[in-house]
Amino acid sequence: MVKLNAKTLHNEEYFYGHKACGGCGESLALRHAMKVLGPNTFAALPAGCMAAVSFIYPNMAFTTNAMITPFAATGAVASGIAAGLEALGIDGTQTIGIAGDGGTADIGFQALSGAIDRNDDIIYLATDNEAYMNTGIQKSGLTPYGTRTTTSPAGKNLPGSVNQKKNMFEIVAAHGIAYAATASVGYLEDFLAKVAKAKETRGTSYIHVFVPCPTGWGYPAHKTVSLAKAAVDSGLWYLAEYEKGAFKLNRNPGSFTPVADYLKAQSRFRHLTEEDISRIEAARDAKWENMRRQWQG
Repeated sequence: MVKLNAKTLHNEEYFYGHKACGGCGESLALRHAMKVLGPNTFAALPAGCMAAVSFIYPNMAFTTNAMITPFAATGAVASGIAAGLEALGIDGTQTIGIAGDGGTADIGFQALSGAIDRNDDIIYLATDNEAYMNTGIQKSGLTPYGTRTTTSPAGKNLPGSVNQKKNMFEIVAAHGIAYAATASVGYLEDFLAKVAKAKETRGTSYIHVFVPCPTGWGYPAHKTVSLAKAAVDSGLWYLAEYEKGAFKLNRNPGSFTPVADYLKAQSRFRHLTEEDISRIEAARDAKWENMRRQWQG
């Protein structure tokens, strides 16, 4: 198989002409995922940023079959599409559910869990920008500690969000899923390879991709890719896979870049104190110690 990257990826576009904000990491992930999956792809998206910017009459950003689902039903609708295609005897297709962090980790989790339990032949792409961006930048289950959102304000008594980010990758893996992975638009070749692997996997696949949001995070639009990379390099996000019952780290850095540099580049974190940053670093270190011990042997 040819290694997928910017030079080897074909020029056909199956997601373009959208109305997303400049520098939107989520739309970047969708564009590249759809290029890997190809023209015979059926997509299901809940109400959210990507649905809002893609289905604006008379224009549609998807050149393939795509539909908007109820917020809670992405996994169920994707499963239904796959079942319908099988019942009609239509071969050579791919079904994908695409949902943000709220539509995945909160409102839509039950439908995702059910799809994995049935091992339906779908890909579920979780595009994680760490808040409910489409409805006004509210906190979600994937909003990390210390984040200022409209529902987790920062002040003298609170540092912003007081919860740690929900560990969806390991929650999904605990179902015994056929294939699961984490990715980042900052490491595009890794993301493309994982979408290609999910495409070849029979049964349910889950990819959780980290997608910065300039509007909700408060940074210049041209820094999306560099911030997505910095999240990985600082250890606040990781690249990993789960298949055949085993976890594997795809990138295991010997040392991390400064967490403070990543955080302070975004207005949602600029209120953090040194004590807050130390707490974030301690949680990162504990997480990595656990992953290295249990996943690397």
